[in-house]
Amino acid sequence: MGSQAMPQAQRRVPRWKDVKPLLGFEQIQPLPWRRRLSRAITIEDLRIAAMKAVPRSVFDYVDGGAESEISAGRNRDAFEGVRFRPTVLRDVSSVHLTTSMLGDDSRLPFAIAPTGFTRMTHHLGESAVAWAANDAGIPFTLATLGTVSPEEIRRLTEGSPRWFQLYLEKDRDSSRALIKRVSALGYTAMFVTVDTAVVGAKRRDIRSGLTIPPKLTTRSFVNMSLHPRWWFNMLSTPPLGFEALKSGDSSLFAMMDEIFDQAVDFDALAWIRSEWSGKLVVKGILSVDDARRAFALGADAIVVSNHGGRQLDKALTPFEVIAEFRRELGPDVEIILDSGIRTGADIVASIAMGASSCLIGRAYLYGLMAGGAEGARKAIAILEAETRHTLQLLGITHIGAVGPEHVVRSAA
Repeated sequence: MGSQAMPQAQRRVPRWKDVKPLLGFEQIQPLPWRRRLSRAITIEDLRIAAMKAVPRSVFDYVDGGAESEISAGRNRDAFEGVRFRPTVLRDVSSVHLTTSMLGDDSRLPFAIAPTGFTRMTHHLGESAVAWAANDAGIPFTLATLGTVSPEEIRRLTEGSPRWFQLYLEKDRDSSRALIKRVSALGYTAMFVTVDTAVVGAKRRDIRSGLTIPPKLTTRSFVNMSLHPRWWFNMLSTPPLGFEALKSGDSSLFAMMDEIFDQAVDFDALAWIRSEWSGKLVVKGILSVDDARRAFALGADAIVVSNHGGRQLDKALTPFEVIAEFRRELGPDVEIILDSGIRTGADIVASIAMGASSCLIGRAYLYGLMAGGAEGARKAIAILEAETRHTLQLLGITHIGAVGPEHVVRSAA
């Protein structure tokens, strides 16, 4: 057998036109928050960036749950048990995510959940998030305890649906005036939150000494040196206030039990239905019987939610009961899922198991804390990309075509 010479590489002098396409240096971002934002590719990345951007007590207010935070943790654990069953040999070159939510068109199968005290997390607060929602073509929900006025949100959401979340006051005339105010501004849906008869015990907030608005204590003064940008923005913009309420005074935080009605019952829900002509949504339901009663009183939709694990600790997680709600209530009612969503795969799994659509809360707040309006927009973009990618890998071209046959849940 003949011996062959060992092969040798042919050498040449590198040419610029060959080297240039290989140069992939990222654009240098001069500001630390912009660097963190540009590198974030998941909601968890935004969460880590948020932790570095704001005082720890503010981050804990968003990130924390009630008591031992068991419900908050289980919300995430429920999604960790999802296993997808994909279909193959499908043309997934074009995927459609547009969804109808409460009679409004949404470009994506999720909307912005209502959150309170939002300007505490970033000085632009709800304004930044509403802008991002409008840019994405998805609904934005303003909370009663929002820190930007309903009028300003209307200005920022001319191209997308706007909804309002209501805490019923003991003074019914005040609540009636608020209902009329948002109706006149073109808000199309009213969310009535029903799982906050009393405020959940947030141990993280108690330990950190959180106050609203934040006060300059010895601890916060030291913390200021670590987050000068956040403190400068907080101190150089208008004082934090609840702009949907008559006084707009953030000191109402300490008076919530006196102002809001802890005796809200189904009769109160019927009263709201009589005052509000738009879509009525009951948020915070974990009982099928409660859902039936709400629909019987004229609710147009329910939100299956445990308030992100921020109210009753050890409560059921929405994802583990969503299939039961769909089975018991039938295919035609609108059921929105809230709590625990951090990825596009979570959204796909929720809809597959019976949700009509989803709400996101902490996910966009992490983006807001990390980078204001740009951060909120990035959070939405991350979830959109992940939702689209998950559907493509499942062999599905429309979000409405996903079903329980595509999901296997691990045993508890």
